[in-house]
Amino acid sequence: MTSEIVLQYFPDLTTKQREQFEKLPALYEHWNSQINVISRKDIDLLFERHVLHSLGIAKVVAFLPGENVLDVGTGGGFPGIPLAILFPETRFHLVDSIGKKIKVVTEVAAALGLENVRASHLRAEQLTEKFDFVVSRAVTQLKDFYPWVKGKFNRQSNNKLPNGILYLKGGDLAQEIKESGLNVVQYHLKDYFNEEFFDTKQVIYVKNPL
Repeated sequence: MTSEIVLQYFPDLTTKQREQFEKLPALYEHWNSQINVISRKDIDLLFERHVLHSLGIAKVVAFLPGENVLDVGTGGGFPGIPLAILFPETRFHLVDSIGKKIKVVTEVAAALGLENVRASHLRAEQLTEKFDFVVSRAVTQLKDFYPWVKGKFNRQSNNKLPNGILYLKGGDLAQEIKESGLNVVQYHLKDYFNEEFFDTKQVIYVKNPL
């Protein structure tokens, strides 16, 4: 599966963006052979299970030029890298507590020429700066994730969607959401993407948890 699947759902990509997406398989195959950031069975399905999944967030919100987005527990750069390609004028800070994963992110971002990406080897709790949005992909239960980023949001919101958390999760989330005690909005990715992989995948949005 090639980047054509991305073009199918995001037809307005520039030539530069298409070229950046096209480079992803070779880059991740290279780095994955040295530092395992993507499961072996998924590397052949990179565009569906990692790139397009990450871009599910872009079906919920279009990040604005100048906005600051934090990707917590980015791993090999998901969802941050695909989103940074799609929104080149938005600033992305990708963090992970595992240094070798941040090395992969740094190298991939440099190879793609992504000047809007910063990568740091640290935990979200250590950050003192403020962001417009926090994105993440299923790093832990929502009730555990929320305290890591609470208080890290800019008060002023300029986007159509107020500042907040956009969290990629899968499966039956009723109990997890209930235990979190948070007021969330669920966006089902099957409403945007036709592939079976997305049947149980969601973007969980939590508004502006100052």
